[in-house]
Amino acid sequence: MDSIFQGLFSSGTAETLTSTAGILSGTAGTLNVANFLICIGAALLVGIIMAFVYAFRSRYTKSFILTLVVLPAIVAVVIMMVNGNIGAGVAVAGAFSLVRFRSVPGSAKDIGMIFMAMGAGLICGMGYLAYAFLFTLVMGCVMVLMQLLHVGEGSGSDPNRELRVTVPEDLEYTHLFDDLMEEYTSRNQLVRVKTTAMGSLFKLTWNITLKDTDREKEFIDALRCRNGNLEISMGRQEGESNAL
Repeated sequence: MDSIFQGLFSSGTAETLTSTAGILSGTAGTLNVANFLICIGAALLVGIIMAFVYAFRSRYTKSFILTLVVLPAIVAVVIMMVNGNIGAGVAVAGAFSLVRFRSVPGSAKDIGMIFMAMGAGLICGMGYLAYAFLFTLVMGCVMVLMQLLHVGEGSGSDPNRELRVTVPEDLEYTHLFDDLMEEYTSRNQLVRVKTTAMGSLFKLTWNITLKDTDREKEFIDALRCRNGNLEISMGRQEGESNAL
């Protein structure tokens, strides 16, 4: 074990690794067209692998998949163009890639994949292509394994719900459902009140946690008796379950 770790962290390790991969170490110092194209090609291949890992048993959009494919290559080019200065490269790449994602809602998995793609692109930009593929392989296997094992999904049905109830305008809704909420939920919070149909109806939205998911229909039937059998909808709180 000592010899393995000495080999990994000794000063000659990067030169040995990159010569094995066919790329000279210190890309910025010996940058030419061949090295430039090889680094970009490796970064794009890493991005494609990450895109497939992200799409495995997950909902995704075409734009986000395209972002994962090209982001490592963009970061690699930035690192090469700043002559290997990691501080300057991360600052420039961060301004390009993270400012937009800070202002747009995204799940924890989306943000994690963005940082993974940036990390792989930085490694490619420094010329350590074998390390970039090793990093992608290890992290990709971990994410796929966690997806297959359903890590963090819980053993049963998720009790968290978003409840929407429509009531007529002449009905005082402030404490109308308090007893039902106490009976069927362990947590409830009124988060939104909206008027509709020219002000003749109110739409109330709660975030709730059910005490027993098997009594969901019984709960909805009880609500129907209170709101005059108007529209009621109940769904999972996707935003909260996937957020950081």
